[in-house]
Amino acid sequence: MTQPVTSSPAPTHPQPVTWADPARAAAFTAWLADEAPRHGLHPASLSLASADASFRRYLRVDSVAGPRIIMDAPPDKENCVPFVQVAELMAAAGLNVPQVLAWQQAQGFMLLSDLGAHTMMSVLDPQQPQAAAPLYSQATDALVQWQKASRPGVLPVYDEALLRRELALFPDWYLGQYRQFQMDDSQRNVLDKAFSTIVQHNLAAPQVFVHRDFMARNLMLGQAEPGALPGPLGVLDFQDAVYGPITYDIASLMRDAFLTWEEDFVIDVTVRYWEKARKAGLMDFEDWHSDFGAFYRGVEWMGLQRHLKVAGIFARLTLRDGKPRYLADTPRFIHYIRSTANRYRALGPLLKFIDQVENIQTVSGYAYGRV
Repeated sequence: MTQPVTSSPAPTHPQPVTWADPARAAAFTAWLADEAPRHGLHPASLSLASADASFRRYLRVDSVAGPRIIMDAPPDKENCVPFVQVAELMAAAGLNVPQVLAWQQAQGFMLLSDLGAHTMMSVLDPQQPQAAAPLYSQATDALVQWQKASRPGVLPVYDEALLRRELALFPDWYLGQYRQFQMDDSQRNVLDKAFSTIVQHNLAAPQVFVHRDFMARNLMLGQAEPGALPGPLGVLDFQDAVYGPITYDIASLMRDAFLTWEEDFVIDVTVRYWEKARKAGLMDFEDWHSDFGAFYRGVEWMGLQRHLKVAGIFARLTLRDGKPRYLADTPRFIHYIRSTANRYRALGPLLKFIDQVENIQTVSGYAYGRV
């Protein structure tokens, strides 16, 4: 999971670019000097745009054609080939993605078109869902467009092995490393059974191209001339795309890692997405074409897998990578996990286990609304 090229408006006072490695700094300076005349760049304008949860960071530089973005991705730590591949796939599908203008693959420097300085996230207010509805409509339009372009054999498969590796992040990093929670055999059995059920549900879903981090922080507001309608949302952070469950990206969008909507708005947007997707022929699976409830249950099972995974990722970012800011959003994920587990009888033991880990005292009695 990464952050977008820029997650906030360009600062009034741009942040200078510093380098921990003098050799890499020298290589970058030489590369930029070489590319500047080809693309009309102004090297003196270079500033930091953003860093993300990986080893990549993004710089902004002015040019005669407007701002450009430079990706700094050390090749011993980051593989940029998937970024380039998926950018081409998305552009071919008609999505608004950064154009690769230059790429020094051996050194990990890439010049990109700039999709702007404002994310969709930057204008959202969870207290005003109706104001957000048009943006979410644009987002689901882009999502269906991406999914319609899907074909097997192009992207890595989101298979059982990958699903289980991701789920393992929860016991390994969130429980073991962050919570220092030592499971006994009974608790381990509960988690193993829950994981097997989650994987089984998610592998049954139809397969499409999956962005894998399709959320408001990774969608950029289209730039527009005064009085004109904004262009399509820009899409970023797509380099981890796979071929997997159709339920994943809508779950990622509406059960956001960094903001929470009331459930009626989540359902409303998801219904509208479902209507678009079935018109596009993407819901031809069991009774999903005619029964939104059946599809929505699939979304919940997929979202549960993602929430368990991301809780582990956020713990790892804090403990291994020294990026503690992500853990501030962990309570949101625990809430998502508990809310979903509370709806399904098969997940009752998982809910009880999570409550033990989080030291949550629940009132015993009848539970209504469980599926």
